[in-house]
Parts: sequence; C-alpha cells; structure tokens
Amino acid sequence: MTRAWLLRLVIAFSFAQGAVSMARPAVSYRALALGADERAVGVIAGVYALLPLFAAVPLGRRTDHGRCAPLLPVGVVLIAGGCALSGLANSLVAMAAWSGVMGLGHLCFVIGAQSIVARQSAPDEQDRNFGHFTIGASLGQLVGPIATGALIDGHGDMAGTSALALLVSAGVCALAVTSLWRIESRRTEAGSRTKDASRVPVHRILRTRGVPGGIFISLAVLSATDILTAYLPVVGEHRGIAPSVVGVLLSLRAGATVACRLVMTPLINWLGRTALIATTCLLAALLCAGIALPVPVWALGAMLVVLGFCLGVGQPLSMTTVVQAAPDEARSTALALRLTGNRLGQVAAPASAGLVAGVAGTAAPFVMLGGLLFVAAGLGVRGGAKQGAGGERARVPRARQRDKPRQRH
Repeated sequence: MTRAWLLRLVIAFSFAQGAVSMARPAVSYRALALGADERAVGVIAGVYALLPLFAAVPLGRRTDHGRCAPLLPVGVVLIAGGCALSGLANSLVAMAAWSGVMGLGHLCFVIGAQSIVARQSAPDEQDRNFGHFTIGASLGQLVGPIATGALIDGHGDMAGTSALALLVSAGVCALAVTSLWRIESRRTEAGSRTKDASRVPVHRILRTRGVPGGIFISLAVLSATDILTAYLPVVGEHRGIAPSVVGVLLSLRAGATVACRLVMTPLINWLGRTALIATTCLLAALLCAGIALPVPVWALGAMLVVLGFCLGVGQPLSMTTVVQAAPDEARSTALALRLTGNRLGQVAAPASAGLVAGVAGTAAPFVMLGGLLFVAAGLGVRGGAKQGAGGERARVPRARQRDKPRQRH
C-alpha cells in the first residue's frame, strides 16, 4: 500500500507546525514589548491550551465514528486566523484570546491527523508511521524559531517586528492546504461508518493498562518542549542572548528531534520501547535542570541538541502505546484524551512556570521540568515492569488479531 498520504500529511503538518513554532516565541516577544512580565508571558502561553482542554474529547468522539480529514482545513483556518489576529492585537488580553484560537486550531489539525495515521497504519507500522508523522512537527519546530528570530532581531521596534512575524506565520500556515488532498482513503472512510456507534466510557479508556502512563509521558515531554519555546526567549533576554541566537538554539533542539525520529525503529529494536522511553525521559530531566545553570551559549546549544534527541522519543511512542492499549472503537477518543493531557500540561506548566520564574528567577521553570520528566521516567519503568518480560512486544500480535476484521471493510 502506498504511503503517499503519509508524505502529504507530513508536509501539511510541517507548514501548520512551522506557523505555530513561529508564532509562539513571537507572541512572547510581542507580549514583552507590550509590557508583560514573566507571569503574564506564562499566562498567555497557558491560554493557548485552554480551549483545546475542553474540546479534545468531543472532537475525538466525532472522529471515532466519522471522517477525520475535514478537521485538517478547519485547523489551518483557526491557526492562521489566530496568528494574524495576535499580530494585530494591541493588548495582552486580546493576545491571550487569539492565542487560544491558535491552540484550538492546532488541536483540530492534530486530532484529525493522528486519527488518520492510526486508522491507515497496520499495528506493526504504527511506531514507524507515528515517528514519521511527528517529523512534520519537528521540521516546523526547526524552521519556525529561526524565521522568527531573523524577523525580530536587530530591527529595534520589537512590537512591530514581532507583529510582522505573526502575520508571516499566518501565511505559512495557509500553505498547508496545498497538501490536504486525498489524505483519507475511501476504505478508511467506509470502515469508520460501519463501526459500532456505541461510545466507550472515558473512565474505561483511562483505566486501560498503558493509557494513563502514555498520557503522562506525553504531557511531560510536550510541557518540556512548550516551556522551552515560550521561556527560552525570556532566558535569552535576561542573559543577553540575541533573539536570532535563541531562534537557532530552539531550531537545534528541533533538528535533533528530527534525527531521533528518523532512527526510531533501530532504537526500538536495540533497546525496546520501555527502556527507550525511560532512559530518554531520565536524561531529558537532567538536561532540563541543567539549563538553569549559567552556562555559555555553546554549552547551552550542546545541551539542547541532546535534549531534543531525548524529547523526540516520547510523543510518537506514547501515541503507539495509547492506540494499541485502547479499544478499537475508541482509538480516536483515546488519542484525544492523550491530547487533553497534553493541553492540561500546556495550561498548567506555563502558568506554574510563570509563578516559579517570578519567585525564583527565569531559569527555575527548567528545574521544574526536570522533576516532571523524572516522574515520567519512573512511570515508563513501572509500565514496563507491569507488562513483564517481552510484554510490550507481545501486544502487537494481539493488536493484529483485533485489526483483521476491521481491515476487511
């Protein structure tokens, strides 16, 4: 079966994520230019995830029993609109509101895209396909911060240049629509319509072994990525690091994440999924705490490269863990619950980071992230212990047996 649909999805996700990765640091710089302090930057970053926190599960229910592809252009429109209107806003309240719209658009796009990957991938292809899918996010995170730094740095008027960066990010997002054709196969659409329309209760999904741990690991990894994006500009301002250099540092982190996902399959074959998740979360915890140290820029860059590689593991493998653990008729809802956990982290982590930064300094949020990732590493080890020796691989044949009737549609 051709995977042209996956390539088109990766391209579209690269544009959409690139726009968001341009907009997030630009929002921070524009908020600083409008008089925001560290607490206000944290609140604005948290509002980005507030609307998605309540919308994720209803959208997941919809995609479990209907088509996924229509969510993609809706997401593009909301992201582009949120970026553009954030650039035109002249108050912190308005910026927070449009940041929330941007976050809702990103949620729509990601739920639709992840559900398509889950439906159109055989169980033994899910690690690879989710890894390739998340390369789109990493490519966007690689290019976006560099573009923002280049637009803002050295032009004097930070309020004006950050607004320009937000308007440019809206145009970048609009390019995603060029790849949104024939993403969802007709066989998948027909299969989704013939599924049992009964809804699996959310509490049953959350009590399924593997789902809670996968959700928390994803939350911790995404919180680390999100706070890095939102707070490294603040750290740069305090340490005298130019916005263009901050953009390069963020892009180094994203480039290492791309490299990680390109070699995901050999890493899993070498270490196993459980050991890979636990090891990378533990190393990421140490590196996040290390960012709080007043190291030179070159050392900070080296730390972010290794950190980016470690953070590249959590997202795709947590997707596979949740999809394979969840009931077949509730896969999209389970992925939506995972995204709800992500957004909960994106609401709580930046707000907490803002409070911590206001009390203990701008580097303190990275120590907080280290603790969060340390807990995630522990959950990864605990999950592997519960499965027992070879348990994580023994699940795949059972998943294949479950999927055979579904693939006959």
